[in-house]
Amino acid sequence: MHIWVDADACPAVIKDILFRVAERLQLNVTLIANRLIRVPGSRFIRALQVPAGADAADAEIVARVSAGDIVVTGDIPLAALVLDKGGLPLNPRGEWYTKDTIAQQLTMRAFMEELRGSGVDTGGPAAFSHADRQNFANALDRELARRTNRANPGPAST
Repeated sequence: MHIWVDADACPAVIKDILFRVAERLQLNVTLIANRLIRVPGSRFIRALQVPAGADAADAEIVARVSAGDIVVTGDIPLAALVLDKGGLPLNPRGEWYTKDTIAQQLTMRAFMEELRGSGVDTGGPAAFSHADRQNFANALDRELARRTNRANPGPAST
């Protein structure tokens, strides 16, 4: 399993959580962005800079993601592509994108873009909060614990 990060808009506190998880669990974490991203020296953490351009980082993530990989992104269209490849997209506020909800999220995104395009001020997303950071950490921890428990089942009951 690999954790991929759509790093251009990922909050620094989320990156810090991912850096700690990478070291603690010895998981590979790769941040992909259009700009240079500094990461701590670690054999588990790396950054990949892609050329500037619309959706260049998204295309790189989609090309590299494998089934079961986690992708941290707030980009709903990218999340849809990750789901199509069997990946697990998680937004920085701790909400998993799922096949059951992605169509509705894409529709709402298109609707909001249409409103903004017609001049309506939609206000944008709420400020990133401590609760969002905690929700992210909890969602990631639950998923990683679930995988650990599945990989290392306890003793068989007799």
